Amino acid sequence: MGTEVERTDGSVKPQPEDEFKVLESALLELREESQNLITERNALETNIRSLRKKVDRLEENVNIMKMPPLIIGHLQDVLDHERAIVRSSNGTVFQVSLNQRLDPEKLKPGTRVALNQDSLSVIEVLHDAWDPMVSGAEMIGKPAITYNDIAGLDEEVELVREAIELPLVQPELFEKVGITPPKGVLLVGPPGCGKTLLAKAVANQTDATFIRMVGSELAQKYIGEGGRMVRELFSLAKEKSPSIIFLDEIDAIGAKRLDGSTSGDREVQRTLMQLLAELDGFDALHDVKIIAATNRPDILDDALLRPGRFDRVIEIPLPEDASRKSILGVHLTGMNTKKLNLQRIVEKTNGYSGAELRAICVEAGMVAIRDGRSSVTQADMISAVTTLEKKRSQTTTHGSPERLYM
Repeated sequence: MGTEVERTDGSVKPQPEDEFKVLESALLELREESQNLITERNALETNIRSLRKKVDRLEENVNIMKMPPLIIGHLQDVLDHERAIVRSSNGTVFQVSLNQRLDPEKLKPGTRVALNQDSLSVIEVLHDAWDPMVSGAEMIGKPAITYNDIAGLDEEVELVREAIELPLVQPELFEKVGITPPKGVLLVGPPGCGKTLLAKAVANQTDATFIRMVGSELAQKYIGEGGRMVRELFSLAKEKSPSIIFLDEIDAIGAKRLDGSTSGDREVQRTLMQLLAELDGFDALHDVKIIAATNRPDILDDALLRPGRFDRVIEIPLPEDASRKSILGVHLTGMNTKKLNLQRIVEKTNGYSGAELRAICVEAGMVAIRDGRSSVTQADMISAVTTLEKKRSQTTTHGSPERLYM
C-alpha cells in the first residue's frame, strides 16, 4: 500500500499508486461516457436516415399529387416491346408507346392500364376491377321477404323454384335424367303483381350470390359502355358462383331492334347483343342463373325470348278472388284489426294488383290512426278502397303514367 507525505502547508500529497487509481477511474468514466455518446450518435444517425426516407416519400407523394390525372384505358394489342394499341375511356383507339419498366407478361389484350394525359403512353398496369355499378349490384344481406309472404302465386313460385333453386341445390337430378338445367326464367305481368317480390324471396331462400340490376342501368351514353357492363356483370356472377342475376325492367335494353333508329337506340341494341351472347354464347354459365322481369313482353326482341336463353316464361297475372283474399290475409296478419269481412273487400277490389291491395291495408291503418284508434275496422277498409278507387279513376281519366301490360 502507498504512503502519504505531509506537505509544509499541512496538506497531504498523494503517492504515485493513489494517483494511478484516480487516473484509472477517470479513464473508465471517460470511456463509459464516450460509449454512451457513440450509442447516442448511432441512434441519431438511424433517426436521421428514417426521417430522410420519410421526406423522400412525402416529396414523391407531393410530386404525384402535382401530376395531371391519368386516363384509364384498355390494352387492345401489343405491337412490339415499345408500342401498343389502346382504347381510352371515351372509346377512342390510339397507338401509343409503352413504359419500358413494365412487365411484358402483364401486357395482355384487355388489361386495364393508366395512360399519360398528354402523350397517352402506357404508364402503369392496373389490376382488374369491376365497374362500381356492377360491384354494388351484389346483395350482401338477404332480403326479409320469404315465400310465405307471397300469396296467390303458388304455381308460379313452384315453377321458379324448379328452374332456379333446384339446379343449384340438386344438380345431380338433372345429370341422372340427362338434361341441361334451365338457364333462367322471364317473369311477365302487370306492375305490382309480385315479380320483384318473387325475386326477393328467391334471394332469401338460396345461399347463392344474388346480383340485381335494373335494365336502365345498363343503357349507357358512350359506345361500348353498356356491353362492357354486361360482360362485367356476368364475369362477376361466374366468379361468385353459384349465383343468381336478377334483371328488372329488362325491356329497357331488350326491345325489338328496328332499322330506322338513332345513335342512342343503336347503343342499346349493342348492349342487347352482348346480353344475348352472354346468355347463350360459347362460354357456359354453369352455376349462374338468370331471373328477368318485365311488364312489356310484347316489345321484347324475339332473340331474347327463344328457348336456350330464357327457358321458362312465367306469367304473373292480376290476382283472382281467392288470391286477393290470400294477399289481404298476408298484409293484415301483423295489423290490429276488429271484425273484418274480407269477402266484401275482395268483391270490391276486382282487377286490383297485389301492390294496390297492400296500399289499401296501409291506407286503412292511416284512417284508424287519424281517428285516434289502435285497431282497423271494416269501415276503415271500405274507406281505403274508396280512396284508392278515386286515384285509379283519376289515373285512367288523365292518362296512366304506367305502361299498359299487353
